[in-house]
Amino acid sequence: MPIVTSAEFLEREFDYLIVGGGTAGLAVAARLSEDPDITVGILEAGPAVSDNVAVNIPGCYGESLGTDLDWQFQTTSQPGLDGRVLKWPRGKVLGGTSALNFMTWNRGNREDYDAWEELGNPGWGWDDLMPFFKKTEHFHPTQTRPQDEYQEHYDQEALGTDGPVQISHARQYSASHKLWHATLNALGVETNKQHLSGSNVGVWTNINAVNPATCERTSRLAPEPLLLCETIVEKIELRQEGHEWIACGVRIKNGNAQNSVPALREVILSAGSVQSPQLLELSGVGSPDILSRAGIQTKLKSPCVGENLQDHFNDLMASADAKVAALELYAKSQTGPLTVLPCSICYIPFQHFVPPETLSAAKDKIGRMERYSSEERKIRNQRFDPQTRLGQIECIFDLGNWNPIFKPEPLSGRKYGTILQILQSPFSRGSIHIKPATLGSQGRGILEAPVIDPQYFVGEHGELDLELMVHCVRFANKICSTQPLASIIRARASPPASTTPSTKDEADQIEDDETWRQWLRENTISDWHPVGTCAMGGHRGIEAGVVDERLRVYGVQRLRVVDASVIPLQISAHLQATVYAIAEKGSSMILEDRLPRQRVEAR
Repeated sequence: MPIVTSAEFLEREFDYLIVGGGTAGLAVAARLSEDPDITVGILEAGPAVSDNVAVNIPGCYGESLGTDLDWQFQTTSQPGLDGRVLKWPRGKVLGGTSALNFMTWNRGNREDYDAWEELGNPGWGWDDLMPFFKKTEHFHPTQTRPQDEYQEHYDQEALGTDGPVQISHARQYSASHKLWHATLNALGVETNKQHLSGSNVGVWTNINAVNPATCERTSRLAPEPLLLCETIVEKIELRQEGHEWIACGVRIKNGNAQNSVPALREVILSAGSVQSPQLLELSGVGSPDILSRAGIQTKLKSPCVGENLQDHFNDLMASADAKVAALELYAKSQTGPLTVLPCSICYIPFQHFVPPETLSAAKDKIGRMERYSSEERKIRNQRFDPQTRLGQIECIFDLGNWNPIFKPEPLSGRKYGTILQILQSPFSRGSIHIKPATLGSQGRGILEAPVIDPQYFVGEHGELDLELMVHCVRFANKICSTQPLASIIRARASPPASTTPSTKDEADQIEDDETWRQWLRENTISDWHPVGTCAMGGHRGIEAGVVDERLRVYGVQRLRVVDASVIPLQISAHLQATVYAIAEKGSSMILEDRLPRQRVEAR
């Protein structure tokens, strides 16, 4: 991929300018540039890295968080979490957040994507998206061991085999993995041998975005577009014609130099769920109240920009010489601890562990929630139907302390394991907006961190999330008290057990609900899967969203958003594979709609 200087970039004319060289942006660029008659330029704020151990080596996941490859965002103080402020990592590097994440590769359920279509977004159901899931994948089956050894089951027909993203099962597993399936099976959760085929309900062994040939994090490389790194896009330049606006290009800052770069066909905004709405607002597209408080002139009233924020959130019950040895082993043979990823996963319907009377009461509450449209209330009510098999809570078990709040006793010699419980379809809704000038904005534009307010556990919506999470942690407690996993667990460290249960049936009877609620307020963190801030509006259009079903920004010609922010309803899955599918589908639509070249001057 040609990475050029600012001068070289400015010499060229581009049909398409892509703002953001992350997961979606690189995928869109790759597809568009397959046509030799199309010129594509990518603008990325972060650097390109090639030899960074924290990025490339699977077992070093998490080490790049909080570094210069991370925007290091954080939320506002969250009243529902006892006033805590949470870190919100986002990739500031070529590859975006897919260069920082834990490489999990999975899909949601058929119902997740069909719900997007039910909201009025034709072409976004499971059957429509399936070809785009497969188009991006190159799955490598394990050849060195039988499937049953680590329960590495999959449906070959559901996986792509010639796409650009290399995916595979882990080369090695943690010692606890062989206990995972049997433990969940003992609790009535069946092993799902086709978890990528429309239902991820059950227990299964995860596939990862790792190239087995090199045992490195997979990369998505665009073949021909020009890429300008370490360049800030300050705003999208717009020109008004009649009642509509036209995207002309972007204004960039590289070092101390500011320049305008025109787009002859379209500007593609792929800056992610945090910065795509931020850039729209900085360009004058958004709520007039938000823009006026920031001192920005409203060009297009679009009230849903930055709204509808939905995020997965979870709670966690939780020597230098070893690292050097592991690195040496990895360098020598691409084996050892640094090839191990968290692969012990299950998705479980609420009906499996939430009492029927609680589910019935939840349905009644949903029916009275005025914040949701009648369509969304219907979809959410269906998810509480006793017959619905939808993964509504994800559990992951891995060795090590994942809880940033729990601090082990120094030099205790203890070893820890962590079970994460991740709520998949939260009712909590928040927002992401540019800062009001009164909050000290210094005119730094995109470099001024936006106000991220997920509103975890706030209001009637958040209170319902909290109630459901109490049942989730009780079930997680039961998992850890069930054989054979219980055979390696000596005691619960966080929260410390008030007593040691003698049987798994007693395990969820120890603490009362308020004890668990308070622990959840103190320990819940983000799973870093934000969506919805530039959502597809469906039947309600600009009243409910920012883009139409072809990802075109309402009221602005030649401007699209292609990233996780367009997702109208959260899915029960990690986002990476779905974002690639959105990018594949978005690229296809851009090519289908191929607009004539037109140079439009901003004014």
